[in-house]
Amino acid sequence: MPPRRPTDRGYLYVRDYVDVGVRAQLLEWLATIHPLWEQRYSTRRPPPPGKAQRALLRPVYWLGNWQFACLGYYEPPKRTRDRCVAAEPFPPVMARMVADIEARIRRAFVPVDIPPGWHLNTCLVNFYGSRKDGEKWVDVARVGEHRDFEPGPVASISIGERALFQFVERGREPGRPPVRTQWLDDGSLQAFGGPRWKDDLLHRVQRVDDRAGVELPPAIDGFRTRRVNLTFRYVPDRDIVPFARLAPEAREDVRGYVAELAKSSTHFQRSLR
Repeated sequence: MPPRRPTDRGYLYVRDYVDVGVRAQLLEWLATIHPLWEQRYSTRRPPPPGKAQRALLRPVYWLGNWQFACLGYYEPPKRTRDRCVAAEPFPPVMARMVADIEARIRRAFVPVDIPPGWHLNTCLVNFYGSRKDGEKWVDVARVGEHRDFEPGPVASISIGERALFQFVERGREPGRPPVRTQWLDDGSLQAFGGPRWKDDLLHRVQRVDDRAGVELPPAIDGFRTRRVNLTFRYVPDRDIVPFARLAPEAREDVRGYVAELAKSSTHFQRSLR
């Protein structure tokens, strides 16, 4: 293994992290879930001034807590209230994997980059592939430049076709190359944290290969998945609230989504009672 460069502080990549048995269990679990197609804004109130209602590019699923798009995503220090709705726990195979990932991060990262109380209690399941638009299939297997606002290191597991992941400088001059480019292979683990990777730089998924003809579960009407990314993050427990404890307006904004989830989730069935 080549020596770690100084700029690698707070960055970890393990190519063959997921073994065959764990991969099979993850695919088996994926086949049981029913992702949501969310609208970006509330369907009960007008969109913000200058904004038009639209569907998200891809279906999503959350574990630990659900950050519904119409409530706005978790962005501390100000945007923390009524953002994170308690959701299903990790399935056992994922819980075991997360415990190992946390231990690896604590060994590899400097303590100052890991906030007090940090643990990976949230998972965003992202589906990358093609969406049916009328008679055409439109490729939506990329993500534009952004940052993750949850505190502390984040980690992700890639399943399926490999993805071209890049870190870029904010406000860079046109033509300036990315700070780091990493192919995320099938079964790989990527983790990053600290001020450089989390705050100073943005990241993006430029593209996802389609060479192998992979199609992954679950079955989603109007969507073909060739890559699944499990992104693990930390939200302080105090900021995660049950559906019943949302502010009334927020609760009504997402009631329809929770009812849809409750068709296949005992957790959300209980949430509605």
